[in-house]
Amino acid sequence: MQAPDTPNAAQAGAAPPLSRFGAVLRVTSGNFLEQYDFFLFGFYATFIARTFFPAASEFASLMQTFAVFGAGFLMRPLGAIILGAYIDKVGRRTGLIVTLGIMASGTILIACVPGYATLGMLAPLLVLIGRLLQGFSAGAELGGVSVYLAEMATPGRKGFYTAWQSASQQVAIIVAAALGYILNLLLTPEQTGSWGWRVPFLIGCVIVPFLYILRRSLQETAEFQARRHHPATSEVFRSMLVNWKTVVAGMMMVAMTTTTFYLITVYTPTFGRSVLHLSTADSLVVTFLVGISNFIWLPIGGAVSDRIGRRPLLLFISALAIVTSYPALEWLAHAPSFLRMLTVLLYFSFFFGVYNGAMVAALTEVMPVEVRVAGFSLAYSLATAIFGGFTPAVSTFLIEMTGDKAAPAYWMMFAALCGLVATVVLYRRGGAAELQARLG
Repeated sequence: MQAPDTPNAAQAGAAPPLSRFGAVLRVTSGNFLEQYDFFLFGFYATFIARTFFPAASEFASLMQTFAVFGAGFLMRPLGAIILGAYIDKVGRRTGLIVTLGIMASGTILIACVPGYATLGMLAPLLVLIGRLLQGFSAGAELGGVSVYLAEMATPGRKGFYTAWQSASQQVAIIVAAALGYILNLLLTPEQTGSWGWRVPFLIGCVIVPFLYILRRSLQETAEFQARRHHPATSEVFRSMLVNWKTVVAGMMMVAMTTTTFYLITVYTPTFGRSVLHLSTADSLVVTFLVGISNFIWLPIGGAVSDRIGRRPLLLFISALAIVTSYPALEWLAHAPSFLRMLTVLLYFSFFFGVYNGAMVAALTEVMPVEVRVAGFSLAYSLATAIFGGFTPAVSTFLIEMTGDKAAPAYWMMFAALCGLVATVVLYRRGGAAELQARLG
Protein backbone atom coordinates (compact mmCIF):
# COMPACT_ATOMS: atom_id res chain seq x y z
CA MET A 1 0.00 0.00 0.00
CA GLN A 2 1.48 3.33 -1.06
CA ALA A 3 2.38 5.85 1.64
CA PRO A 4 0.33 9.03 1.60
CA ASP A 5 1.58 12.46 0.64
CA THR A 6 2.70 14.46 3.63
CA PRO A 7 -0.08 16.85 4.69
CA ASN A 8 0.79 20.50 4.80
CA ALA A 9 0.37 21.06 8.52
CA ALA A 10 1.14 24.73 8.28
CA GLN A 11 -1.60 25.27 5.75
CA ALA A 12 -4.00 23.11 7.72
CA GLY A 13 -3.44 25.11 10.84
CA ALA A 14 -3.33 28.51 9.18
CA ALA A 15 -7.05 29.00 8.67
CA PRO A 16 -8.80 30.89 11.48
CA PRO A 17 -11.40 28.96 13.57
CA LEU A 18 -14.37 30.76 11.98
CA SER A 19 -13.07 29.90 8.51
CA ARG A 20 -12.71 26.23 9.45
CA PHE A 21 -16.19 26.25 11.03
CA GLY A 22 -17.63 27.68 7.81
CA ALA A 23 -15.89 25.00 5.75
CA VAL A 24 -17.29 22.26 7.99
CA LEU A 25 -20.79 23.73 7.63
CA ARG A 26 -20.56 23.97 3.84
CA VAL A 27 -19.14 20.53 3.23
CA THR A 28 -21.57 18.73 5.56
CA SER A 29 -24.69 20.46 4.14
CA GLY A 30 -25.26 17.69 1.59
CA ASN A 31 -25.01 15.07 4.35
CA PHE A 32 -27.94 16.83 6.00
CA LEU A 33 -30.15 16.40 2.92
CA GLU A 34 -29.17 12.76 2.45
CA GLN A 35 -29.99 11.67 5.98
CA TYR A 36 -33.06 13.91 6.23
CA ASP A 37 -34.66 12.15 3.27
CA PHE A 38 -33.53 8.66 4.28
CA PHE A 39 -35.00 9.10 7.75
CA LEU A 40 -38.30 10.38 6.36
CA PHE A 41 -38.60 7.33 4.11
CA GLY A 42 -38.14 5.04 7.12
CA PHE A 43 -40.41 7.02 9.43
CA TYR A 44 -43.28 7.28 6.93
CA ALA A 45 -42.77 3.72 5.68
CA THR A 46 -46.30 2.69 6.70
CA PHE A 47 -47.89 5.54 4.72
CA ILE A 48 -45.54 5.11 1.75
CA ALA A 49 -46.43 1.41 1.72
CA ARG A 50 -50.15 2.19 1.49
CA THR A 51 -49.59 4.88 -1.17
CA PHE A 52 -47.24 3.02 -3.50
CA PHE A 53 -47.19 -0.66 -2.47
CA PRO A 54 -50.72 -1.86 -1.61
CA ALA A 55 -50.69 -5.52 -0.59
CA ALA A 56 -52.85 -8.13 1.09
CA SER A 57 -51.19 -7.68 4.50
CA GLU A 58 -49.38 -4.90 6.34
CA PHE A 59 -46.32 -7.16 6.67
CA ALA A 60 -46.12 -7.72 2.89
CA SER A 61 -46.66 -4.03 2.17
CA LEU A 62 -44.00 -2.95 4.66
CA MET A 63 -41.53 -5.52 3.34
CA GLN A 64 -41.96 -4.16 -0.20
CA THR A 65 -41.40 -0.62 1.08
CA PHE A 66 -38.31 -1.56 3.06
CA ALA A 67 -37.02 -3.53 0.07
CA VAL A 68 -37.21 -0.36 -2.05
CA PHE A 69 -35.57 1.53 0.83
CA GLY A 70 -32.78 -1.06 0.83
CA ALA A 71 -32.46 -1.01 -2.97
CA GLY A 72 -31.10 2.52 -2.75
CA PHE A 73 -28.25 1.16 -0.67
CA LEU A 74 -27.41 -1.43 -3.33
CA MET A 75 -26.60 1.49 -5.64
CA ARG A 76 -24.10 2.91 -3.15
CA PRO A 77 -21.15 0.67 -4.12
CA LEU A 78 -21.64 1.63 -7.77
CA GLY A 79 -21.77 5.31 -6.85
CA ALA A 80 -18.73 4.84 -4.60
CA ILE A 81 -16.64 3.45 -7.46
CA ILE A 82 -17.80 5.80 -10.23
CA LEU A 83 -18.32 9.05 -8.32
CA GLY A 84 -15.55 8.28 -5.83
CA ALA A 85 -13.04 7.87 -8.68
CA TYR A 86 -14.37 11.09 -10.20
CA ILE A 87 -13.82 13.00 -6.93
CA ASP A 88 -10.30 11.57 -6.57
CA LYS A 89 -9.56 12.83 -10.09
CA VAL A 90 -11.22 16.28 -10.31
CA GLY A 91 -11.17 17.32 -6.65
CA ARG A 92 -13.35 17.28 -3.54
CA ARG A 93 -15.22 20.53 -4.22
CA THR A 94 -16.43 19.80 -7.78
CA GLY A 95 -17.29 16.20 -6.98
CA LEU A 96 -19.38 17.09 -3.94
CA ILE A 97 -21.41 19.60 -5.95
CA VAL A 98 -22.22 16.81 -8.43
CA THR A 99 -23.30 14.38 -5.69
CA LEU A 100 -25.62 17.03 -4.20
CA GLY A 101 -27.32 17.56 -7.58
CA ILE A 102 -27.96 13.84 -8.11
CA MET A 103 -29.25 13.43 -4.56
CA ALA A 104 -31.62 16.38 -4.93
CA SER A 105 -33.07 14.85 -8.12
CA GLY A 106 -34.02 11.69 -6.25
CA THR A 107 -35.55 13.66 -3.38
CA ILE A 108 -37.73 15.74 -5.71
CA LEU A 109 -38.91 12.62 -7.56
CA ILE A 110 -40.04 10.83 -4.37
CA ALA A 111 -41.77 13.96 -3.06
CA CYS A 112 -43.83 14.58 -6.19
CA VAL A 113 -44.77 11.16 -7.63
CA PRO A 114 -48.55 10.45 -7.47
CA GLY A 115 -49.65 7.25 -5.75
CA TYR A 116 -50.45 3.77 -7.05
CA ALA A 117 -54.14 4.63 -7.35
CA THR A 118 -53.26 7.31 -9.94
CA LEU A 119 -50.30 5.87 -11.87
CA GLY A 120 -50.57 2.15 -11.23
CA MET A 121 -47.28 0.24 -11.46
CA LEU A 122 -45.49 3.35 -12.73
CA ALA A 123 -45.78 4.93 -9.26
CA PRO A 124 -43.64 2.40 -7.34
CA LEU A 125 -41.24 2.26 -10.31
CA LEU A 126 -40.64 6.02 -10.12
CA VAL A 127 -40.17 5.84 -6.34
CA LEU A 128 -37.62 3.09 -6.92
CA ILE A 129 -35.76 5.26 -9.46
CA GLY A 130 -35.70 8.11 -6.93
CA ARG A 131 -34.22 5.81 -4.29
CA LEU A 132 -31.63 4.50 -6.77
CA LEU A 133 -30.54 8.05 -7.63
CA GLN A 134 -30.21 8.89 -3.94
CA GLY A 135 -28.23 5.73 -3.29
CA PHE A 136 -25.91 6.33 -6.25
CA SER A 137 -25.14 9.83 -4.98
CA ALA A 138 -24.79 8.82 -1.33
CA GLY A 139 -22.24 6.20 -2.34
CA ALA A 140 -19.60 8.90 -2.74
CA GLU A 141 -21.13 11.65 -0.59
CA LEU A 142 -20.03 10.24 2.77
CA GLY A 143 -16.55 9.39 1.53
CA GLY A 144 -16.08 12.75 -0.15
CA VAL A 145 -17.18 14.68 2.93
CA SER A 146 -15.13 12.53 5.34
CA VAL A 147 -11.97 12.85 3.27
CA TYR A 148 -12.47 16.62 2.88
CA LEU A 149 -12.77 16.98 6.66
CA ALA A 150 -9.73 14.74 7.24
CA GLU A 151 -7.63 16.77 4.80
CA MET A 152 -8.62 20.13 6.30
CA ALA A 153 -8.19 18.99 9.92
CA THR A 154 -5.57 20.62 12.13
CA PRO A 155 -2.76 18.29 13.30
CA GLY A 156 -3.81 15.80 15.98
CA ARG A 157 -7.54 16.56 15.61
CA LYS A 158 -8.53 14.44 12.64
CA GLY A 159 -10.95 12.32 14.68
CA PHE A 160 -12.73 15.41 16.00
CA TYR A 161 -13.07 16.99 12.56
CA THR A 162 -14.24 13.86 10.70
CA ALA A 163 -16.86 13.22 13.40
CA TRP A 164 -18.83 16.19 12.05
CA GLN A 165 -19.63 14.19 8.92
CA SER A 166 -21.98 12.01 10.97
CA ALA A 167 -22.92 14.82 13.36
CA SER A 168 -24.49 16.75 10.46
CA GLN A 169 -26.70 13.74 9.80
CA GLN A 170 -27.97 13.88 13.36
CA VAL A 171 -29.14 17.46 12.79
CA ALA A 172 -31.21 16.06 9.92
CA ILE A 173 -32.70 13.42 12.23
CA ILE A 174 -33.55 16.08 14.81
CA VAL A 175 -35.20 18.38 12.24
CA ALA A 176 -37.12 15.55 10.57
CA ALA A 177 -38.36 14.17 13.89
CA ALA A 178 -39.44 17.64 15.04
CA LEU A 179 -41.34 18.21 11.78
CA GLY A 180 -42.99 14.82 12.11
CA TYR A 181 -44.05 15.60 15.68
CA ILE A 182 -45.57 18.95 14.64
CA LEU A 183 -47.46 17.35 11.75
CA ASN A 184 -48.67 14.61 14.07
CA LEU A 185 -50.22 17.32 16.27
CA LEU A 186 -51.74 19.30 13.41
CA LEU A 187 -53.05 16.55 11.12
CA THR A 188 -55.37 13.60 11.58
CA PRO A 189 -54.05 10.10 10.76
CA GLU A 190 -56.21 10.16 7.59
CA GLN A 191 -54.70 13.47 6.46
CA THR A 192 -51.18 12.24 7.19
CA GLY A 193 -51.80 9.06 5.22
CA SER A 194 -53.29 10.78 2.17
CA TRP A 195 -50.97 13.78 1.75
CA GLY A 196 -49.40 14.93 5.03
CA TRP A 197 -46.43 12.54 4.79
CA ARG A 198 -45.30 14.39 1.65
CA VAL A 199 -44.92 17.74 3.44
CA PRO A 200 -41.49 17.04 5.02
CA PHE A 201 -40.23 15.70 1.66
CA LEU A 202 -41.37 18.91 -0.06
CA ILE A 203 -39.62 20.98 2.61
CA GLY A 204 -36.46 19.03 1.74
CA CYS A 205 -36.91 20.08 -1.89
CA VAL A 206 -37.26 23.73 -0.89
CA ILE A 207 -33.93 23.80 0.97
CA VAL A 208 -31.96 22.26 -1.92
CA PRO A 209 -31.03 25.66 -3.50
CA PHE A 210 -29.66 26.92 -0.17
CA LEU A 211 -27.55 23.77 0.25
CA TYR A 212 -26.23 24.19 -3.29
CA ILE A 213 -25.17 27.78 -2.54
CA LEU A 214 -23.37 26.65 0.61
CA ARG A 215 -21.49 23.85 -1.12
CA ARG A 216 -20.66 25.92 -4.19
CA SER A 217 -18.62 28.26 -1.98
CA LEU A 218 -16.31 25.44 -0.83
CA GLN A 219 -12.55 25.78 -1.36
CA GLU A 220 -10.50 22.82 -2.54
CA THR A 221 -8.35 21.25 0.21
CA ALA A 222 -4.69 22.29 0.33
CA GLU A 223 -3.60 18.64 0.47
CA PHE A 224 -5.38 17.79 -2.78
CA GLN A 225 -4.03 20.90 -4.52
CA ALA A 226 -0.48 20.08 -3.42
CA ARG A 227 -0.64 16.58 -4.88
CA ARG A 228 1.30 16.36 -8.15
CA HIS A 229 -0.54 13.35 -9.56
CA HIS A 230 -4.31 12.93 -9.75
CA PRO A 231 -5.09 9.39 -10.90
CA ALA A 232 -7.26 8.62 -13.90
CA THR A 233 -10.38 6.53 -13.36
CA SER A 234 -8.67 3.40 -14.70
CA GLU A 235 -5.81 3.89 -12.21
CA VAL A 236 -8.30 4.22 -9.35
CA PHE A 237 -9.99 0.97 -10.37
CA ARG A 238 -6.66 -0.87 -10.55
CA SER A 239 -5.61 0.40 -7.14
CA MET A 240 -8.96 -0.67 -5.69
CA LEU A 241 -8.40 -4.21 -6.97
CA VAL A 242 -4.89 -4.30 -5.52
CA ASN A 243 -6.16 -3.11 -2.12
CA TRP A 244 -9.36 -5.18 -2.01
CA LYS A 245 -8.47 -6.72 1.37
CA THR A 246 -8.31 -3.27 2.97
CA VAL A 247 -11.67 -2.37 1.42
CA VAL A 248 -13.32 -5.58 2.72
CA ALA A 249 -11.88 -5.11 6.22
CA GLY A 250 -13.01 -1.48 6.16
CA MET A 251 -16.50 -2.62 5.16
CA MET A 252 -16.65 -4.96 8.16
CA MET A 253 -15.50 -2.17 10.46
CA VAL A 254 -18.27 0.11 9.17
CA ALA A 255 -20.90 -2.64 9.59
CA MET A 256 -21.16 -1.97 13.32
CA THR A 257 -21.85 1.75 12.97
CA THR A 258 -24.23 1.64 10.01
CA THR A 259 -26.37 -1.15 11.49
CA THR A 260 -26.66 0.59 14.85
CA PHE A 261 -27.48 3.91 13.22
CA TYR A 262 -30.33 2.65 11.05
CA LEU A 263 -31.70 0.58 13.93
CA ILE A 264 -31.94 3.54 16.33
CA THR A 265 -33.11 6.15 13.82
CA VAL A 266 -34.80 4.94 10.62
CA TYR A 267 -36.31 1.76 12.11
CA THR A 268 -37.26 3.22 15.50
CA PRO A 269 -40.59 4.85 14.51
CA THR A 270 -41.84 1.68 12.80
CA PHE A 271 -40.55 -0.50 15.66
CA GLY A 272 -42.23 1.71 18.25
CA ARG A 273 -45.60 1.82 16.46
CA SER A 274 -45.92 -1.61 14.86
CA VAL A 275 -43.98 -3.86 17.27
CA LEU A 276 -44.08 -2.21 20.69
CA HIS A 277 -47.49 -0.55 20.07
CA LEU A 278 -46.37 2.80 21.45
CA SER A 279 -47.80 6.04 20.14
CA THR A 280 -46.45 7.89 17.12
CA ALA A 281 -45.64 10.85 19.37
CA ASP A 282 -43.59 8.63 21.72
CA SER A 283 -41.57 7.22 18.81
CA LEU A 284 -40.89 10.67 17.41
CA VAL A 285 -39.80 12.13 20.75
CA VAL A 286 -37.44 9.17 21.28
CA THR A 287 -35.99 9.60 17.80
CA PHE A 288 -35.56 13.35 18.38
CA LEU A 289 -33.66 12.74 21.63
CA VAL A 290 -31.56 9.98 20.03
CA GLY A 291 -30.53 12.47 17.33
CA ILE A 292 -29.40 14.93 20.01
CA SER A 293 -27.55 12.16 21.86
CA ASN A 294 -25.78 11.06 18.65
CA PHE A 295 -24.80 14.66 17.93
CA ILE A 296 -23.17 14.93 21.38
CA TRP A 297 -21.37 11.58 21.40
CA LEU A 298 -19.90 11.76 17.87
CA PRO A 299 -17.37 14.59 18.41
CA ILE A 300 -16.60 13.20 21.88
CA GLY A 301 -15.76 9.82 20.33
CA GLY A 302 -13.62 11.48 17.67
CA ALA A 303 -11.77 13.66 20.20
CA VAL A 304 -11.14 10.74 22.59
CA SER A 305 -9.78 8.65 19.71
CA ASP A 306 -7.36 11.50 18.95
CA ARG A 307 -6.05 11.18 22.52
CA ILE A 308 -5.96 7.41 23.15
CA GLY A 309 -6.02 6.00 19.61
CA ARG A 310 -8.74 4.53 17.40
CA ARG A 311 -8.13 0.86 18.22
CA PRO A 312 -9.00 0.78 21.96
CA LEU A 313 -12.25 2.63 21.40
CA LEU A 314 -13.34 0.47 18.45
CA LEU A 315 -12.59 -2.78 20.30
CA PHE A 316 -14.30 -1.69 23.53
CA ILE A 317 -17.56 -0.56 21.91
CA SER A 318 -17.76 -3.60 19.60
CA ALA A 319 -17.33 -5.99 22.53
CA LEU A 320 -19.84 -4.09 24.65
CA ALA A 321 -22.43 -4.26 21.84
CA ILE A 322 -21.95 -8.01 21.41
CA VAL A 323 -22.47 -8.69 25.11
CA THR A 324 -25.28 -6.28 25.99
CA SER A 325 -27.43 -5.65 22.86
CA TYR A 326 -29.85 -8.54 23.33
CA PRO A 327 -30.36 -8.13 27.11
CA ALA A 328 -31.09 -4.42 26.58
CA LEU A 329 -33.59 -4.97 23.76
CA GLU A 330 -35.22 -7.92 25.54
CA TRP A 331 -35.71 -5.71 28.64
CA LEU A 332 -37.51 -3.20 26.43
CA ALA A 333 -39.62 -5.81 24.62
CA HIS A 334 -40.66 -7.49 27.88
CA ALA A 335 -42.52 -4.39 29.11
CA PRO A 336 -42.59 -1.70 26.41
CA SER A 337 -42.87 1.88 27.60
CA PHE A 338 -41.70 5.30 26.54
CA LEU A 339 -39.03 5.46 29.27
CA ARG A 340 -37.68 1.99 28.53
CA MET A 341 -37.51 2.68 24.82
CA LEU A 342 -35.74 5.98 25.47
CA THR A 343 -33.26 4.35 27.88
CA VAL A 344 -32.33 1.50 25.52
CA LEU A 345 -32.00 3.64 22.42
CA LEU A 346 -29.91 6.26 24.22
CA TYR A 347 -27.66 3.39 25.32
CA PHE A 348 -27.36 2.25 21.71
CA SER A 349 -26.75 5.88 20.75
CA PHE A 350 -23.67 5.79 22.98
CA PHE A 351 -22.46 2.76 20.98
CA PHE A 352 -23.00 4.51 17.69
CA GLY A 353 -21.59 7.92 18.58
CA VAL A 354 -18.36 6.84 20.26
CA TYR A 355 -17.63 4.04 17.77
CA ASN A 356 -18.40 6.13 14.70
CA GLY A 357 -16.40 9.08 16.01
CA ALA A 358 -13.29 6.89 15.99
CA MET A 359 -14.19 4.76 12.96
CA VAL A 360 -14.54 7.49 10.32
CA ALA A 361 -11.06 8.85 11.02
CA ALA A 362 -9.64 5.32 11.06
CA LEU A 363 -11.17 4.54 7.68
CA THR A 364 -9.65 7.65 6.07
CA GLU A 365 -6.27 6.58 7.45
CA VAL A 366 -6.18 3.01 6.16
CA MET A 367 -7.00 3.90 2.55
CA PRO A 368 -4.22 4.65 0.01
CA VAL A 369 -4.10 8.42 -0.43
CA GLU A 370 -4.45 8.35 -4.22
CA VAL A 371 -7.81 6.55 -3.98
CA ARG A 372 -8.84 7.81 -0.56
CA VAL A 373 -12.37 8.90 -1.55
CA ALA A 374 -13.10 5.86 -3.73
CA GLY A 375 -11.71 3.40 -1.15
CA PHE A 376 -13.51 4.99 1.79
CA SER A 377 -16.74 5.30 -0.19
CA LEU A 378 -16.68 1.71 -1.42
CA ALA A 379 -16.02 0.26 2.05
CA TYR A 380 -18.73 2.44 3.61
CA SER A 381 -21.20 1.78 0.80
CA LEU A 382 -20.76 -1.99 0.88
CA ALA A 383 -21.37 -1.99 4.63
CA THR A 384 -24.44 0.20 4.26
CA ALA A 385 -25.79 -1.90 1.40
CA ILE A 386 -25.28 -5.25 3.13
CA PHE A 387 -25.93 -4.26 6.73
CA GLY A 388 -27.37 -0.80 7.42
CA GLY A 389 -29.74 -0.29 4.51
CA PHE A 390 -31.52 -3.57 5.05
CA THR A 391 -31.64 -3.26 8.85
CA PRO A 392 -35.36 -2.29 8.84
CA ALA A 393 -36.22 -5.20 6.50
CA VAL A 394 -34.05 -7.71 8.38
CA SER A 395 -35.44 -6.56 11.73
CA THR A 396 -39.02 -6.88 10.48
CA PHE A 397 -38.25 -10.35 9.07
CA LEU A 398 -36.51 -11.59 12.24
CA ILE A 399 -39.42 -10.52 14.45
CA GLU A 400 -41.95 -12.13 12.09
CA MET A 401 -40.04 -15.43 11.84
CA THR A 402 -39.05 -15.81 15.50
CA GLY A 403 -41.93 -14.10 17.28
CA ASP A 404 -39.27 -12.44 19.45
CA LYS A 405 -39.61 -8.64 19.61
CA ALA A 406 -35.96 -8.39 20.67
CA ALA A 407 -34.74 -10.30 17.59
CA PRO A 408 -33.23 -7.21 15.88
CA ALA A 409 -30.49 -7.43 18.52
CA TYR A 410 -29.13 -10.55 16.77
CA TRP A 411 -28.47 -8.51 13.64
CA MET A 412 -26.79 -5.78 15.67
CA MET A 413 -24.61 -8.32 17.52
CA PHE A 414 -23.49 -9.88 14.24
CA ALA A 415 -22.53 -6.45 12.88
CA ALA A 416 -20.61 -5.70 16.10
CA LEU A 417 -18.73 -8.98 15.73
CA CYS A 418 -17.75 -7.96 12.18
CA GLY A 419 -16.49 -4.64 13.54
CA LEU A 420 -14.46 -6.38 16.24
CA VAL A 421 -12.80 -8.79 13.79
CA ALA A 422 -12.07 -6.00 11.28
CA THR A 423 -10.45 -3.81 13.93
CA VAL A 424 -8.20 -6.66 15.00
CA VAL A 425 -7.21 -7.34 11.38
CA LEU A 426 -6.57 -3.71 10.42
CA TYR A 427 -4.67 -2.97 13.61
CA ARG A 428 -2.64 -6.18 13.84
CA ARG A 429 1.02 -5.58 14.60
CA GLY A 430 2.09 -4.64 11.06
CA GLY A 431 -1.09 -2.70 10.35
CA ALA A 432 -0.82 -0.72 13.56
CA ALA A 433 2.70 0.36 12.70
CA GLU A 434 1.53 1.48 9.27
CA LEU A 435 -1.34 3.46 10.76
CA GLN A 436 0.98 5.16 13.19
CA ALA A 437 3.19 6.13 10.27
CA ARG A 438 0.16 7.62 8.52
CA LEU A 439 -0.80 9.55 11.63
CA GLY A 440 2.65 10.65 12.54
